[in-house]
Amino acid sequence: MALKQFALVAFVALSLAACEEDRYRGSARHNIPIPAATYALMSEKGMSKDQPILIRSYKKESELEIWKRKANGQYALLKTYPMCRWSGQLGPKVREGDRMAPEGFYAISPAQMNPNSSYYVSFNMGYPNAFDRAHGRTGSHLMVHGACSSAGCYSMTDDQMGEIYALVREAHNGGQRAVQMQALPFRMTPENLAKHRLDPNIAFWKNLKEGTDYFDVTGDEPQVAVNGGRYVFNGNGDASVVQAVQRKRQQDETQVAALVAKGTPAIKLIYDDGDQHGSFKRTLVANGSDSLNRTASWGSRDVGVSRPDALTSGPRVVVLDDKGRAKTTIRAESADNEVVLAAVAAAATEPAAKPEASRSEPARAEAPRAAPAATATTQLARVQPGTGTQEPVATGSFGTASAESEPFYRRALSFVPVIGTRPAEQNASAPVASVVPTSPTEVVAPLPPRRADRLRTSRVDEPAAAFASQPATR
Repeated sequence: MALKQFALVAFVALSLAACEEDRYRGSARHNIPIPAATYALMSEKGMSKDQPILIRSYKKESELEIWKRKANGQYALLKTYPMCRWSGQLGPKVREGDRMAPEGFYAISPAQMNPNSSYYVSFNMGYPNAFDRAHGRTGSHLMVHGACSSAGCYSMTDDQMGEIYALVREAHNGGQRAVQMQALPFRMTPENLAKHRLDPNIAFWKNLKEGTDYFDVTGDEPQVAVNGGRYVFNGNGDASVVQAVQRKRQQDETQVAALVAKGTPAIKLIYDDGDQHGSFKRTLVANGSDSLNRTASWGSRDVGVSRPDALTSGPRVVVLDDKGRAKTTIRAESADNEVVLAAVAAAATEPAAKPEASRSEPARAEAPRAAPAATATTQLARVQPGTGTQEPVATGSFGTASAESEPFYRRALSFVPVIGTRPAEQNASAPVASVVPTSPTEVVAPLPPRRADRLRTSRVDEPAAAFASQPATR
């Protein structure tokens, strides 16, 4: 009888285990293995799992990079991951509840790793750091995590996050005290700096660029400190290195000036609530899917924190005049799409639109302050692919597409992109739309091919006191 009871218990236990994926057992998530393919890639690039790593994230491009130090002491790019979700706008996090993902230089120590996250696995970025505290910024538990959902964090798919978590863990095990994360609004190229030159955050972004320039030039982590409310990098650095970094900065500034002289318009991007990499959006469109692959909560917390309607389309591209005032607004799937940029350039040569005379003063008072381009937006039209014709799009307040006029793209956990692959080539048949400032065209445009990865050559060993660890609960 006892033998039969034992067999029954064993059968039930095996049945339950068969219904549960091993990777989601809380007791084992801290030991997620690095995938064999990533081990092979490290070997190919002369890297090992124990060597230090560095993380770079880019909001505008919705990408996260893992860099790894090689035997020669310099960092090289290991992998680029398409980011599944970030929330808010370009710019730093300022206060609790603003849905902004942090920007700045952060340090991830072993104490900030959380294998029992409500969002699969995660690590705490260390916000607020010394810079954030110097500016009175508030907020806590800002993470990089899985579940493809964000309310102020950088979110990946579960599979991506498991791999990233394992890479950070093995770097810690190899002796790295803290992994530096450079959280950036966009790639610090002259083109991006020229386009965003009138953004209120441009001085802060240029301060961040001082650190990224050091990394790009030297292939080593910049040493980070905070002084006078600014990031300070490598205060006692080698003179020749300092000169090389200054030369790069001057060269970039010269290129920015040349781009402005050629007519590169100043723009501001306004997101409904963050964004995700285009590869996820293309898959949603191709599959006709509006559902999540993973709807379960980790523990007792619901992972559905992203606004599902915020990915209906890309950001509004607001063209600014020389005084930073809105001239026109363009809505598109990608702010970097060639069709959109051509339309922006055309609109930039037109005079600024006059405010709408028909809007009543009470309605004007109720309008959200997050839409400065309202006075230049009267109607939207969608260019129909392959026809060149335009179809009016229903609009809500301030000319933005209403919820009823668009499908709601939701988070894309049903697709895990293969890292390093390139998006599909741009559709050559897509029409080029012209944009009139008082009647912007909503362009549903194909995404451009991703550029080839560049080896950006250039360490934060900021004192632990400067980056206070936050309890990891997400």
